[in-house]
Amino acid sequence: MAGQETAGPERSSSRFQVISASTTTFKAADPVTRLRAFRARVGYLLDRPLTPYYLILGSALLLVVLGLGMVFSSSQILAKRWDLPMTFFFRKQLVAVVLGLGLLVLFARTPLKLLRAVVYPVLFGVLGALVLVAVPGIGKDVGGNRNWLDLGFFQVQPSEFAKLALVLWAADLLARKQKTRTLDQWKHLLVPLVPGTLLLMLLIMLGGDMGTTMILIAMLFGLLWMVGAPLRLFAAVLGIAVVACTALIITVPHRLDRLACIGVTKPDPNVNCFQALHGLYAFAAGGPFGSGFGAGVEKWGQLPEAHTDFIFAALGEELGLVGTLSVLGLFAALGYAGIRVASSTKDPFVRYAAGAATTWIMAQAMVNLGSALGLLPIAGVPLPLFSYGGSAMLSAMSAVGVLLCFARSSPAAKAALAARSSQCRFRTRLSRVLPRRTTARGAGKASRRER
Repeated sequence: MAGQETAGPERSSSRFQVISASTTTFKAADPVTRLRAFRARVGYLLDRPLTPYYLILGSALLLVVLGLGMVFSSSQILAKRWDLPMTFFFRKQLVAVVLGLGLLVLFARTPLKLLRAVVYPVLFGVLGALVLVAVPGIGKDVGGNRNWLDLGFFQVQPSEFAKLALVLWAADLLARKQKTRTLDQWKHLLVPLVPGTLLLMLLIMLGGDMGTTMILIAMLFGLLWMVGAPLRLFAAVLGIAVVACTALIITVPHRLDRLACIGVTKPDPNVNCFQALHGLYAFAAGGPFGSGFGAGVEKWGQLPEAHTDFIFAALGEELGLVGTLSVLGLFAALGYAGIRVASSTKDPFVRYAAGAATTWIMAQAMVNLGSALGLLPIAGVPLPLFSYGGSAMLSAMSAVGVLLCFARSSPAAKAALAARSSQCRFRTRLSRVLPRRTTARGAGKASRRER
């Protein structure tokens, strides 16, 4: 223990020595020295305790702002075609963002004990909402899938919040089992985690939403990987999932057609890949820097769902390779910060929940991006924090709020936040005192001049 306690200051002092040395040698002519100095600076910034917090917050907010701009650009033509105001979809998305910011702040400020206390209310609430979707007159069909809950004054998609429910419930379940040291037994490892996840997937599949089901499967595998499930058990669950997904695809004609559109590059009269082809055309038309914000042509009717499922293709056409790489970089930063939060904590609940939430956002982003690029079948899932969709935005920003809660709950982050708040209070008091002294001195000088 003593060695561990002294290792931190020694490492910190050596780090600061490297930084100070790199500052003086960065202007040297030797490229190798410059590279080492740059790596030292980047390493120092990444090792700071609040780096994951700011990476999560900054990347998420940048994705939301850029997504708002693309929703405004890509939905104008569709709104005009439906005789709606050109800002109709943008205003609805803006309302969802404002509400999502409220949820983000709420979850980020929620104590961990309270967050674990609401696990089962959230789970049972989502299960009840998924059951209500099947009730005629309450559940609503959109795009051939019955996964919307029509409450009259607003509509909500409960399957989006099933991801958040799985994050909290599975993390709490696995944390309690780890405390009792029963995770090394395969029965305790799978039950009730796998049956509970299957129940959520079954209720979602009753509405035909296979895209969300695939995200839940990815989250389940991510949880099993973090727990350290044996390779044989992992392979068995993976085999069952592959067989089930294959059966769901080949038994529904339109899903099989989507599978045939992977890698398509030219029209085929035997296969309907209109959406996938025009997604590739949008990327090709964009080039390195794009045609300009609002100047895309595929959204004029050639590219269906340009503001939802294929908003990344609309981005590629208008902002080009630079815009697409920027979005990929923001998702990479968000994923790195989430993994950093999950790997640097000793709290099993935080580790499993942060890992599941990161898996959710990254897996959904990969499925959406793969669909737009023609590398995966079109799954109909939105790009997290970016695409149009109120329920998807609310659930994704709730996940970001949970990650922020975890990022600021570590001892090192708490100490850094406390030190920063004390510095802010000191500066505020100092700013209140200094003007008074300056004013008093000025008044004294003025009186002496009058004399």
